Amino acid sequence: MSFTALGLPEPITQGVRAAGYTVPTPIQAQAIPLILPGHDLVAAAQTGSGKTAAFVLPILTRLLDGPPALRALVLVPTRELAAQVESAAREYARFSPVRVGAVYGGVPLGPQERMLRREGVELLVATPGRLLDLHGRQALAFEDIEILVLDEADRMVDMGFAPDLKRILRLLPKKRQTLMFSATMPPELNTVAREALTNPRRLELAPPTRPAAGIDQFFYPVPSHLKADLLQAIFERAGDHSTIVFTRTKHGAERLARRLKTSGHAVAALHGDRSQGQRERALSDFKRGRVDILVATDIASRGIDVDDITHVINYDVPRTPEDYVHRIGRTGRMDATGDALTLVCPEDRKEVAAIERTVGIIVPRVTIPGFDYERRASAVRPLREPRPRTGRHEVRARPEPALAPAGEAHGRKRRLNVTTRRSRKRM
Repeated sequence: MSFTALGLPEPITQGVRAAGYTVPTPIQAQAIPLILPGHDLVAAAQTGSGKTAAFVLPILTRLLDGPPALRALVLVPTRELAAQVESAAREYARFSPVRVGAVYGGVPLGPQERMLRREGVELLVATPGRLLDLHGRQALAFEDIEILVLDEADRMVDMGFAPDLKRILRLLPKKRQTLMFSATMPPELNTVAREALTNPRRLELAPPTRPAAGIDQFFYPVPSHLKADLLQAIFERAGDHSTIVFTRTKHGAERLARRLKTSGHAVAALHGDRSQGQRERALSDFKRGRVDILVATDIASRGIDVDDITHVINYDVPRTPEDYVHRIGRTGRMDATGDALTLVCPEDRKEVAAIERTVGIIVPRVTIPGFDYERRASAVRPLREPRPRTGRHEVRARPEPALAPAGEAHGRKRRLNVTTRRSRKRM
């Protein structure tokens, strides 16, 4: 089946061909015929299966006809995913007059406001908070919205965007087409879905919590104090390749990236404490091969679409099985193959059991020959070594003051009168 056979017009199929795609993926082949007639849709499929094109292509088709106004809105949870969806939409729309834009936090409001007021767009990709900020400044209006997409809707709820989503839904026209792409359906998202969709069609090509078949999974048991050393040993044996290393916290990502750089690896860090410019530069360097290793938190588990990622390493075991599936889904995309390695500590046994129940397999345990798993914590170099203070800023130990014998007091006794101003000031 070709994209033309799905009912897409020539300007859109020309953009798809220019992007290098000739045959639709299963999610595209089944979702596009449901979206084009105007049905509401709830869709779930494995990560890396082509969901973005599944909703962008029929939206662009609809926007070819009609007034030059903001008519389609795509809501996403993270800046990285917003930039990814915008880039894909621009590529598919390159031979059409449809204008595409994106707004998200972490960058100044001014340029985004000017883009909306002066240039205008028909298709806008946005994070919820920034969209509401711009609407509050009257930089955009919602009365012409015909299509709403909630992309990675479960992630938006996890990140606390449910109140913003409900507020946006109240501002949008009641008569519209709504598409929801979500991996899971937590209870709060069910409430949003009931408010947002009308008699939706449902499409589930594969269990959303099962990773792609091309991903080989491995667990590396290790004491927690040896995780950094084991990671170094893995890189020494396998090479850097194109690898994403996931940590649980922003500070952990920053510390690990610094240590890997000190060891001579080409590394970039991606987490919420980095500025938008730093995040874009890290992702660009990783995509272009300037760095081999990207150390990231879960903001990258659903917002990165990079070809040829060979390895995903979970330095910290993710908190939920769904996060595990999304993390390792950064490799093995579009029927490619990849390896997913997870460093597991004894205290991670509950999370490990939950992951194996979800993915439906017993993940093989792997040990590295020659690695000293018995070292004590006192013999391991910490991730962050304290710097000795020298020179004029050196901190010298002060001698402990001699203790007075029991019953003896130093200095003359002074009776404080709390009613006087001077005494109150001393106290």
